Amino acid sequence: MIGKIVGAILGWLLFRNPIGIVIGAILGHLWDASPQRMQRTTRSLPDAFIAPLFSLAGAIAKSDGRVSEAEIAAAESLMVRLQLSAQRRTQMILQFNAGKSDTAKLQMAIADLKAWCHGRRDLAYLLLDMLLDIVYAEGPLVPEKLAIVRKLCFALGVHETELMALAAMRGYAYAAPGARHGSSRPPPHGAPRGKDPYAVLGLQRDADERAIKRAYRKLISQYHPDKLGDVPDELKRRAEERAREINTAYEHLRELRGIK
Repeated sequence: MIGKIVGAILGWLLFRNPIGIVIGAILGHLWDASPQRMQRTTRSLPDAFIAPLFSLAGAIAKSDGRVSEAEIAAAESLMVRLQLSAQRRTQMILQFNAGKSDTAKLQMAIADLKAWCHGRRDLAYLLLDMLLDIVYAEGPLVPEKLAIVRKLCFALGVHETELMALAAMRGYAYAAPGARHGSSRPPPHGAPRGKDPYAVLGLQRDADERAIKRAYRKLISQYHPDKLGDVPDELKRRAEERAREINTAYEHLRELRGIK
């Protein structure tokens, strides 16, 4: 509709007669109906991330050779959390299976997720958060899965240290294959198991007070539910959970380090 209106106005301004208006409206209609325009409109929908997310999940699950029962269960659990209807579940199973068998789907899925995030790191974090259960379904990261996750992180502008923090929030011991560091380090005395507050905030243990406060302010801003806008309720719930975990980690470090 917008294309028709703009085209009609331009047609009048250029030709100053009814024929110009008609020609402009026709060109505007073609613009409205173009595949690129339709694709951008589709990507702007709040739940447009779901199909590429499950396609990417299928690629991750299959990357190390076979799809396990644990990975299938993790994908099904994600469908439940997203409250998909029976019809949507069937569609996402097809997307998951397509991701397993079609390597071209991997790059398409990453491109679609990047377009959906539109440069917003808060949305990028939530997408990665939803994939973590599938990434870690069989235990520690393997090189094949890590390679895909790194491609996604690069496309979304998320540093690997931030991925480490996301994994720590979920209680996963992040460590790249062959690495000597990560959130798998023992948590400090009194910290909840699997919830190292330093890892949750993406910090080294020798971080000073200023670095701790800066990391906290950055993360809590990115996960604030009010900044998400028009996104599915599941994403808002996940953001609220992460915000609570970030607050808990910060409060623990304040008490541990005597920060005021």
